Amino acid sequence: MLWEERVMRAAHPVAYRALKAAKKPVLRVPGLGVLVTNATLLRGVLMDTEHFSKKGPGASSELWTPILGPSLLLNMDGADHMTLRRKLGPLFSPSYVDALAAASLTDAVASLGERLRAGEAVDVVAEVRRCASLMIGQLVGVPVEMLDDDLFARVSAITGFVKLSKPRFTPAQVEIARAVLGELTAHSVVAYREGGTDTVPGRMRELGLTEDEAMGAVGAFVMVGTETLVSYIPRLVAVLVDSGWFPQLAADPSLVEPAIAEGLRVTTPSPVMLRSVVGAAAIGPVAVRTGERVILATFAANRALGPFDPSTNVASTMRQLWFGAGTHFCLGAPLAMAQIRLVTDALLSAGDVRIVSRTASRGVMIPSYSTLVVQKK
Repeated sequence: MLWEERVMRAAHPVAYRALKAAKKPVLRVPGLGVLVTNATLLRGVLMDTEHFSKKGPGASSELWTPILGPSLLLNMDGADHMTLRRKLGPLFSPSYVDALAAASLTDAVASLGERLRAGEAVDVVAEVRRCASLMIGQLVGVPVEMLDDDLFARVSAITGFVKLSKPRFTPAQVEIARAVLGELTAHSVVAYREGGTDTVPGRMRELGLTEDEAMGAVGAFVMVGTETLVSYIPRLVAVLVDSGWFPQLAADPSLVEPAIAEGLRVTTPSPVMLRSVVGAAAIGPVAVRTGERVILATFAANRALGPFDPSTNVASTMRQLWFGAGTHFCLGAPLAMAQIRLVTDALLSAGDVRIVSRTASRGVMIPSYSTLVVQKK
């Protein structure tokens, strides 16, 4: 897992050292907040919406509301959150997203598999980014040609503004982010206003979302969801190759699902979750006060349960903690899994691969590779 350590350090050199140094399950860190690294306690915080909220000082609302507006699941709690979640629910049913992913990605992943089997060296990061472009184009009504490397770089630059030591964006950063988001949502606004079920924004209107709610969802898909996916699949491939599991999965498809779950556990593409204390409570032995910031170190909690091993599949005991828990369990998880399965199957069709070269991304919110070139052995 040497390269996984490098990927984490490259993204968050200071924060990662702090996570590694934390020896207690709950620790108050001056200037940052209350750090939680124990999986059971972490899940307890996620489930306790009476005392811990996504809204408030230091929580995710301070980051995303100025850019995406108040009406998105990333920054909501309570009745309003549940109402919006119910409206969006049909868009993320497994049957709907499986069909959407297949329609968007079948040709791209087939081409990827063919080129790998023919012995071509391919950059997994670039391939996954292309697949993400196709998927996002379908989801938000944006022409695929708009979703080029330059736009991805600008989106990554925005999420790269996020630092644990800075709970909110500066006015200049907000202005930059809104400009990029405006480009992305221009076509989505048109699709929403035209209505109908041929586009996802149009379907959002049919499901009862307001235009603000729909555009907030579109922004969240692009700003956070896309980068998470582009981060995870190359990291999974690297873990499979480095650990020697890649040819075993290629030979035994029954191991693929456990390997994907184990990969999500040990990489945890979203390494921390943020909450604000909205009522005096305790996290394990540590009392917390209203207004304090809670940093849920999902990466540390998941990693503490052991190394990557699809045969033991420790991940199966965790109820997908990397996607959250309770009312805030990631609504987009079925969509992410549909895309992960399609791309992973195409990569595994090569039988076995070696890593030709790789570089870790620096200064990004979500730890990732900037390149990961593989070739059939």
